[in-house]
Amino acid sequence: MKVILNVDVKSLGEEGDVKNVATGYARNFLLPRNLAVPYNATTAALFEARKAEIEARKEVKRANAKSLKEKLEGASFEVSMPAGSNGKLYGAVTTQVIADVLAKAGYEIERKRIELPGLAIKSVGNYHAVVHLYEAQVAEIKISVIAQGGAEVKSEAKSEAVAEENKAE
Repeated sequence: MKVILNVDVKSLGEEGDVKNVATGYARNFLLPRNLAVPYNATTAALFEARKAEIEARKEVKRANAKSLKEKLEGASFEVSMPAGSNGKLYGAVTTQVIADVLAKAGYEIERKRIELPGLAIKSVGNYHAVVHLYEAQVAEIKISVIAQGGAEVKSEAKSEAVAEENKAE
């Protein structure tokens, strides 16, 4: 079934796009929620009249994405994770961890838009991640993964405690 989207639908498209969708998806989800209207001559003419308005909104989104790209590429982000003495992390830095770090810095970016080299980062070091913004714009962000200060101290304290127990025996 052909529909015209009234608003941006994440998994489908943007406002004004003409999409072919399953009849059940249109009838049970898109149409009752007013996310789309059936495609016919009347609705096509209506959206053609609103085309300039829709394109202006898209242009604003493009400008916002460009400024966000410049801000993200100009900054570097630091992730502190517990790690062993050899530099291996006890956990892993995933897209969700990076999304949380970006949120703390004031950037609301979905984790699905973040792409890491491999599936996750599992050792201390400097890395680059790609953030997919609006349309084809992407930003490459710098991520520094560092070991938490307390992890090394705890392992030293444990080894000293074990050494003292061995002396006592």
